[in-house]
Amino acid sequence: MPLKSSPSAWPEIIIEYEGHLLAGVDEVGRGPLVGSVVAAAVILDPDRPIEGLTDSKCLSAVRREALDVQIRDRALAFAVGEASPQEIDSLNIYHATHLAMRRAIDALPTPPEYLLVDGNRLPGHACPGQAVVKGDLRHSAISAASILAKVARDAQMAALDLLYPDYGFCRHKGYPTPEHLDALVRLGPLAEHRSSFAPVRARLAWA
Repeated sequence: MPLKSSPSAWPEIIIEYEGHLLAGVDEVGRGPLVGSVVAAAVILDPDRPIEGLTDSKCLSAVRREALDVQIRDRALAFAVGEASPQEIDSLNIYHATHLAMRRAIDALPTPPEYLLVDGNRLPGHACPGQAVVKGDLRHSAISAASILAKVARDAQMAALDLLYPDYGFCRHKGYPTPEHLDALVRLGPLAEHRSSFAPVRARLAWA
């Protein structure tokens, strides 16, 4: 079910599948210096549509959280997967992102028959599918996955903020903002930081 609000600059997605067990897949957290990369997979129920689905980055936190509840209530199936900072450092962020996606797909209680994956590459799963550039803006199932992944990762950052309030994780969500980089210099990296990412690696070398 393509989004009605898809930008006119993007052509209609031609999907070579006509069933209802289509899973949208997206990830959040490639760019941060800390925490897991989180992916979600969602099979929407065509009989229980959800209004307002779009790229999670286009929504306020309040709206994302409200949609997260609706998705979990109305979807035929959903799951969240992640790859840890240690796996990111070992595999690199590209391969760790695909690992998180495969884990989300495998965790779906109803196996999908087809995948629509945000981006330009499939994650190497056995299930057939296609990659869709800007898919989180162009297809509601991918939008739903982006929302679940974003809400899940933001919750992880909120939990980390409670443990380490001086780092400001609730505000920058782990991204390399001036506030985060300053905290990294002043306080040093945590075990949850990605040691292979340049600012963290430089701070570890300096220490």
